[in-house]
Amino acid sequence: MSSKTPRDVLEGLVKDTSLKWLLGKQTSLDDEIEEIENSPSAGSNWIPELSPVANVVIRRCSKILGVSVNELQDSFKQEASGSVKQPSMFPRNFLEYCCFRALALSVGVTGHLSDKTFRRLTFDMMVAWEVPSAARQSLLSVDGDPTVGLEAFSRIAPAVPIIADVIICENLFRVLASSSNGLRLHFSVYDKYLYGLERAIKKMKSQSESSLLSYVRSKGEKILEIDGTVTTQPVLEHIGMSTWPGRLILTDHALYFEAIKVVSFDAPKRYSLSEDLKQVIKPELTGPWGTRLFDKAVSYKSTSLPEPVVMEFPELKGHTRRDYWLAIIREVLYVHRYMNKFKIVTGVAKDESISKAVLGILRVQAIQELGLTNPVRYENLLPFNLCDQLPGGDHILQTLAEMSSSRVLDRTNKAKEGTLYSISASDMVSQLGLVFGTSPRSSSLVVGEVVVGDVNPLEKAVKQSRKNYEKVVLAQETVNGVKVDGIDTNLAVMKELLLPVMEMGNWLLSLAYWDDPLKSFVFCLFSTFIIYRGWVGYVFAFASLFIAGFILLTRCFSKREKVMIELKVMAPPPMNTMEQLLAVQNAISQLEQLVQDANIVLLKLRALLLSLFPQASEKFAVAIVVATTMMVLLSWNSLIMVVFLELFTRYSPPRRASTERLMRRLREWWFSIPAAPVILEQQNKDDNKKTK
Repeated sequence: MSSKTPRDVLEGLVKDTSLKWLLGKQTSLDDEIEEIENSPSAGSNWIPELSPVANVVIRRCSKILGVSVNELQDSFKQEASGSVKQPSMFPRNFLEYCCFRALALSVGVTGHLSDKTFRRLTFDMMVAWEVPSAARQSLLSVDGDPTVGLEAFSRIAPAVPIIADVIICENLFRVLASSSNGLRLHFSVYDKYLYGLERAIKKMKSQSESSLLSYVRSKGEKILEIDGTVTTQPVLEHIGMSTWPGRLILTDHALYFEAIKVVSFDAPKRYSLSEDLKQVIKPELTGPWGTRLFDKAVSYKSTSLPEPVVMEFPELKGHTRRDYWLAIIREVLYVHRYMNKFKIVTGVAKDESISKAVLGILRVQAIQELGLTNPVRYENLLPFNLCDQLPGGDHILQTLAEMSSSRVLDRTNKAKEGTLYSISASDMVSQLGLVFGTSPRSSSLVVGEVVVGDVNPLEKAVKQSRKNYEKVVLAQETVNGVKVDGIDTNLAVMKELLLPVMEMGNWLLSLAYWDDPLKSFVFCLFSTFIIYRGWVGYVFAFASLFIAGFILLTRCFSKREKVMIELKVMAPPPMNTMEQLLAVQNAISQLEQLVQDANIVLLKLRALLLSLFPQASEKFAVAIVVATTMMVLLSWNSLIMVVFLELFTRYSPPRRASTERLMRRLREWWFSIPAAPVILEQQNKDDNKKTK
């Protein structure tokens, strides 16, 4: 490279079609190459360590910033820390530095998303990020239009918060790259996505500037979404048995419903999302006359309402419309819960939080514009929704709150202490013309979530949560794989799992019934000695250590053998439908009998407490007094030893006959106790009379 002039290098690359993908109609690379060839300072604008793609992108960034490439290098060396300027990391870190600075300036231009040059530039930045150094240029595929991977998208896209967010970046990439099984992103899909963002921004801006709810909304409350404006597709509000068609409006603080009147809309009803009212928002089933048939509604429940309110979103097929509204309503609710939890009441931190939720809703609206064939889970594209689902999502929110409270706002568009940041979400929203909150704005706000050459705490928390989520998914797959159908089969599996416990119980029962007098005598003597010495706690501790040691041993052996011990269950004989119904009926009858027996015990205890049978109640009271006296006079060790000896030696050879007589008298006494009477009352709806 050093022995050739930049012109020779570029001509060779063009002949080898290494830059063929950049010579399309979307770029002005022909003019750039000709300008470099004819420029007397071509050598100074070419960095040998960087790939041709990276050199072209950096030259575009220098034009946007109005400085030369050499001046960008000098600024990078002055502002970046030592670890960022390492030779091995220089190409990629310098590329990120130039890209972040250029993007921070470009997004300040009104309508930048509609600019094809900007859309192509951001995509070319991702392509260049994958091959930043000259040594990696051979890895770039030149067959047709290039594509970008997840890692490049996750580094460049969050630098413009309207395009992506650190928390949901991976899910967004999977959705955009669904045509290639979530592996590579094509420019055509990316370009359409940014165009959809521009349309969503214009739509939200027009809604925010409209006069809807102007006399109801609080100061600074902005409209995010409206549905039900078309009379053929209204939103139905269900309260109890009444149903009203109308219009639903979502703001950044509440949900409003306006019922349709003859020529206008009724006064709006407000359902708060910002106050702590223990709101519960979930999908709901609706149908005529209170039936639950159609899964197309959202239920809103709070302490301020006597009964839940259900919003139905009718559509002919599926429930996509409901899923979208459920996701965005929850996003507004969750962002306010996040602010209430971490005491984010006012200031830039509050505006940043609301802006993050608003940008997420805009991205979801842009995804809807793509018309993807695969179903999209909207909650996975909204940061606060996703944090509510991910394992460790609370840690992500805590990290986000700590970053918001600890960052010092630098309004000079320079880095602080060698750390170079991208633009923030709140500043992104303000530059789009969607101002949320009341804090003063400045176009030079340089606080973000993507750092040049480093991974910030939020990215670390997200990555750790993703790893935990993958473990949960793998574990859930095993759970779904071992689920079996049929009551008899599940009972067989449970019996096999509880077999060690059942064997231990049978062994203890054989000792308690003195089937082998010698073993029972030794066990009784040993247990009595432990109780007398006060070592019961040590016994439980030793048992816990034994279980822990057993787990470690099995872990070591499983590492060597690399196999999972499968549970083998003898499958019960198959049953036909009639046999299954009879088995279910038999199980229900047995359950009913158990409930009846439990009720009889409770009713007899009630009779004893209320002295409905005085003789039995007196004996019961005397027994309680004796037990209480023993608890007062004896120490706990002595009391435990007395109870153990009483229970364990009942069926010993010397006491077996007397125990059988005592148990017979106790059963006779118990059966002689009458149960407390029960009166079932039924209310008659016609005359409100009670039938006994």
